[in-house]
Amino acid sequence: MYLLGLISSGGGIIGSTTAYFLSHHEKFDKERDTITLLEATKIAGGASGKAGGLLALWAYPACIVPLSYKLHQELAEKHGGAERWGYRAVHCGQIDMKGVLAKKKDSNAVDGDSISLQKRTQKAIGLLRAAGVPKDLDWVAAEGIKSYEEMGTPLTTAQVHPYQFTTSMAELAQERGVKIIYGSATSINQSNGAVQSVTYTSKDTHEHHTLDATTVILTAGPWTKTIWKPAPISALRAHSVTIRPSKPVSAYALFTSIDLARTSARRAETVTPEIYARPNNEVYACGEGDHLIPLPTSSDLVQCDERRCQDIVDQVGSISAELRDGEVTARQACYLPNVEGRGGGPLVGETSVRGLLMGAGHTCWGIQNAPATGKVLSEMVYDGGARSAMVGSLDPRKFGL
Repeated sequence: MYLLGLISSGGGIIGSTTAYFLSHHEKFDKERDTITLLEATKIAGGASGKAGGLLALWAYPACIVPLSYKLHQELAEKHGGAERWGYRAVHCGQIDMKGVLAKKKDSNAVDGDSISLQKRTQKAIGLLRAAGVPKDLDWVAAEGIKSYEEMGTPLTTAQVHPYQFTTSMAELAQERGVKIIYGSATSINQSNGAVQSVTYTSKDTHEHHTLDATTVILTAGPWTKTIWKPAPISALRAHSVTIRPSKPVSAYALFTSIDLARTSARRAETVTPEIYARPNNEVYACGEGDHLIPLPTSSDLVQCDERRCQDIVDQVGSISAELRDGEVTARQACYLPNVEGRGGGPLVGETSVRGLLMGAGHTCWGIQNAPATGKVLSEMVYDGGARSAMVGSLDPRKFGL
């Protein structure tokens, strides 16, 4: 008998799914092994609770996407994901449009050249069909349509609610014996080239504590570098909103390109918000990222720019009456983790420090690729190497880590 002191640092989607797969591995023994999930603020407090939740077989990197997409399906079937975290298959398309709808009447900046459209007339339906827009995608303004291109079907594209999925993974891991501790990791301590412990500051008492460990999996997202400085992980701030549309909308994920006309309040520009219709009459929309505000020390200190959120609301409202006339239910910001000096990411696997593994740098595809990341990391811990996917291209040691 021996004690496996295993710590996963970071309670976002990567840390939570890793804790799930570790605790559900056939070699996990509650009497012998201890698994601790260390989280600074709350489960899914960062990007994992504010992401879009798009799943796609056409995502990247190709070495883990098929496995992760399949695992999402299996997790949903096993744990009631449709009801528990909004798992469902969706259509996905790229749509190019002109912004044509006026803002709400109570707005202080109505574009006088914009008009409100009756988009379900026969003429409007004809315009949508001529542009190749599917019949059930009827919540975009027909007079603004330029082109539509299918990117994915319900056979290749799906979605989850990120916050519900992440918290469910953490809860299911807890049911298997994983202990969740709330505190900020400050250092990963080593001895003779191997991990020895993790020091953290308690969220509640602000006292310093040390957890002994034989294995540490670093899953701290954009905060990875603050815990382990050699990690080449940078942070990108992203804003998003959720809207309760005025009428239910069909299950589509849209990548848009919207031409906005010049007004007295703005210059002419082309914007590219992403729009994801969710179950329970909710629509998620996000805009472009920025580096204007440095990464704060924790997810609960992230600053949200209300103006950027309003821009997203106005942009998506310019092409959909349902979104324009809907209720904005959340305005939020988060930071995405990127791998510096390398397109895409992530870094998944062992490092040169014995017992230290990484799962970080997943960019905007963290929700999509979390199950595969957690699965292969659990195999590295219990089986001595990845069994379910070939992940050599994601090896952190290629970066000298």
